[in-house]
Amino acid sequence: MFTRNPQNRNLNKQILSLAIPNIISNLSVPMLSAVDTALMGRLENERYLGAIAIGGIIFGFVYWGFGFLRMGVTGLTAQTYGAKDSKESALILKRAVMVALLIGLLLIVVQPLIAALSFYLMNAGAEVEQLARSYFHIRIYAAPATLTLHVFHGWFLGMQNAKYPMFLTIVVNLLNLMLNFFFVKVLMMTSDGVALGTVIAQYLGLLCTIALFWKRYRQLWAGWGLKGVLHLPALKHFFGISRDIFIRTLSVLFCHAFFTSKAAALSDAALAINAILLQFIHILAYGIDGFAFVAESLVGRYKGAREMVNLKRSVRYLLWWVLFLSAGFSLVFGLLGPKLLYLFTDKTDLLIGARPYLIWIAIAPPINSIAYIWDGVFIGATASTPMRNSMLASTAVFLLAYFLLKGLGNHGLWLALTLFSIARGATLTFLAPKHIFSVSVPQKQRLK
Repeated sequence: MFTRNPQNRNLNKQILSLAIPNIISNLSVPMLSAVDTALMGRLENERYLGAIAIGGIIFGFVYWGFGFLRMGVTGLTAQTYGAKDSKESALILKRAVMVALLIGLLLIVVQPLIAALSFYLMNAGAEVEQLARSYFHIRIYAAPATLTLHVFHGWFLGMQNAKYPMFLTIVVNLLNLMLNFFFVKVLMMTSDGVALGTVIAQYLGLLCTIALFWKRYRQLWAGWGLKGVLHLPALKHFFGISRDIFIRTLSVLFCHAFFTSKAAALSDAALAINAILLQFIHILAYGIDGFAFVAESLVGRYKGAREMVNLKRSVRYLLWWVLFLSAGFSLVFGLLGPKLLYLFTDKTDLLIGARPYLIWIAIAPPINSIAYIWDGVFIGATASTPMRNSMLASTAVFLLAYFLLKGLGNHGLWLALTLFSIARGATLTFLAPKHIFSVSVPQKQRLK
């Protein structure tokens, strides 16, 4: 992997030039949540903190569910980039922007239904729910901008440009922080101020995105060209990929929700312990996702160019990189796990109770990293159907393992989650030769 061969050095350089901006972008995301929590946590009543927590969960589910707007666009765009088809690259962006705007407007229209279902499931106290409802009904107006930003993020990555998404993510989050601080500390608003700050920051971020696009890629735009945008085979292909990614995402959400609900059924202590330990998994995901995004970009590019040698080499190098990185995570989690727990709680009973389960956190990095990278590979190749089937099979493994192992208590729950990740990596590895490494007909020819 780390040789003096110029070709290998160039590939490593290319991987890192894409991965580092993605990792920086990812690390800026939890910063916003932390500052919002600190702002609300210092107000006179804790219900404001509860309001943004509930609102954050609702929007997290909504926007994660529409993650196909970024992932699908990255794979499709990267393939057209590899095929040197700039016209189709622009059409992909236009189609996805159109869909994002329509979905965003639809979310605004149906917000009473979303709110009714969400708050029925949340079952919060009356005062917290009232504040959370107000937060929700303000922040929902950011939906068109937020979803359109997802599209541009995916499109830039597909165009092998990781610097724009990094810059935009940092700018949007900094704008959000400043606006939230202004509304809360200067105008003396509460959770409503955080929601309003988010809405304004998203639209300012979208204006900044359009300006960057126009500066570098305006020669690709040439108007909407509705005949090309509304090309039915292309739209069908896009929605087919989106459907598969949506089902895959729902499966992930289901498994994590099931894991949390079963921990709560064991005891309040188990729920709190698992919530803390899952923070380690989230930290791992933020780091590895930087390389998963690289997989989407490079695999799509080489798939579109039908350069199978480079495609295989890039996948092999990416797997080496994440295994190397995950070994570091495992070492840190394994050696410093008991001390790292203090970052999340100072309660002695939770600190003691969490220690027996740190073994699952220590072995998780290499297992989870392989699954994360293969997800990026399949997204880049737009092999969404086998990825969806892999996730459904892995979900079945998770459920079967839970019911067979639930007698082991919380250890059984963590073992089931570990087997879920192993199944994801194993099934995608098995499916890769047929769906990733075989030479296929270029996308443009398929859609004619």
